[in-house]
Amino acid sequence: MIGAHVSAAGGVDRSPENGRRLSCEAIQIFTRSQRQWRAPPLLPAIARAFRAGMAEHGLAAAIAHASYLFNLAGDGRALSLSREGLLDEWDRTEALGLQGIVLHPGAHLGRGEAAGIDRVAESLNRVESRRPRHRSRILLECTAGQGSALGHRLEHLEAILRGLRRSERFGVCLDTAHLFAAGYDIRTRAGLLLVLEEFNRRIGLDRLRAFHLNDSKTPLGSRVDRHEHLGRGRIGIEPFRVLVNDARFDAIPMVIETEETGHRRDLAVLRRLRRS
Repeated sequence: MIGAHVSAAGGVDRSPENGRRLSCEAIQIFTRSQRQWRAPPLLPAIARAFRAGMAEHGLAAAIAHASYLFNLAGDGRALSLSREGLLDEWDRTEALGLQGIVLHPGAHLGRGEAAGIDRVAESLNRVESRRPRHRSRILLECTAGQGSALGHRLEHLEAILRGLRRSERFGVCLDTAHLFAAGYDIRTRAGLLLVLEEFNRRIGLDRLRAFHLNDSKTPLGSRVDRHEHLGRGRIGIEPFRVLVNDARFDAIPMVIETEETGHRRDLAVLRRLRRS
């Protein structure tokens, strides 16, 4: 299910139409402003309009991306705001009928990876316990590893999931640019398949619920997160060809996150690859 992160400007209910204009099969959205800790409530009429738009425009799936402000490995007021903010965004994800909400795990801020991983798991357990009936999943995204960000190693995601009381309510989103910047060499078919094999061994492919298909402006192992248009960065085109033709992932949203001005071109690249 190929698609893009589309704009929700003017109201989240406009997102499905924005996806249709790009001939998306799946979309990713922000359910609220990413620049503020708090947001006005999602009106039921807007949620109904969004669901109707998904059906009207023939979109097969939609996921959300959580605020970049959140740090579930933090402390103090920032941690409290992050947990409450994730609850609110999960509520919105559920009301809109989305499959899941993609979340960066957080940054340990100098306390060390082990302490940070424990704090993320604690935060997620608290959030999950307050929404026991939500059907949508929280999807932990692999990161590039800038600063003290967690999630740049598959071991981090494995450890977080292992620390969750109801881990079946969670999943993973793999971002190709983040994997590459974190040091996973996915430039060839063989390299990509090795990474997927390790993922399956550590986490399980059944937990893989979304892909972000982005090329990388920065080199292998740079730990700097800079997306590039497909085939114009350091990764090249081959791993994208492999992913869009792997039948194991036919039911998984694969969205691009490059600048909107290049969406049509990047989606056209993926469609050509899928036919090749």
